[in-house]
Amino acid sequence: MIVAIDGPAGVGKSTVAKQLASRLGYLYLDTGALYRAVAWAVLHNGYNPNDSDRVAGLLPTLNIQMQFKSDVVCVSVNGKDVTGALRTPTVSSAASVVSAIPAVRAWLLPVQRQIGQQGSVVAEGRDIGTKVFPTAPVKFFLEADAAVRAERRHRELVAAGHGGALEQTSAELAGRDDRDRSRAAAPLVPAQDAHHIDTSTLSAEDVVNQMLAVVAATL
Repeated sequence: MIVAIDGPAGVGKSTVAKQLASRLGYLYLDTGALYRAVAWAVLHNGYNPNDSDRVAGLLPTLNIQMQFKSDVVCVSVNGKDVTGALRTPTVSSAASVVSAIPAVRAWLLPVQRQIGQQGSVVAEGRDIGTKVFPTAPVKFFLEADAAVRAERRHRELVAAGHGGALEQTSAELAGRDDRDRSRAAAPLVPAQDAHHIDTSTLSAEDVVNQMLAVVAATL
């Protein structure tokens, strides 16, 4: 059983995906963490994320592993635990760039699918229902008002010690949206059979309860 959750940054995908996976007893697959891991490796090696040829050349040297420890997802690159470094603004910005490189998306596709074969999974990202698991029986596409999304992301950054101006966070989200929606490889679009949920005025629990009702009706 695979539950696919897609949507732009700041709509609450990670929060509700973790809670939904916990409620269902499924694995939680944060595909964004895999792209962030590639971005971390690109920066760690001193490469420019916009240099698609060098980024593509780096991929065969990487061994990215995702381990599930209780409700925590740990990510390692070539044996080094990089989980704590993946949510910094620098890595986030680089991840948005490298995720638009077709070679990166093609390289990570089998990695994501292999994880999905480990058991029942709640997977969240930007092309889960359209590209990674197009036959998933349950798909969701989360949306939210742009101002609400910026405020949510800004709070996350401040809580993680990466605070900055709200205006800067809003501008970064807008840029990321543009890259995600306009990229040639697997752009951010809802799957035709996805259930749409606007999270602007909903709590995470409200969203999860709606999802659980859909899952229950599918099983």
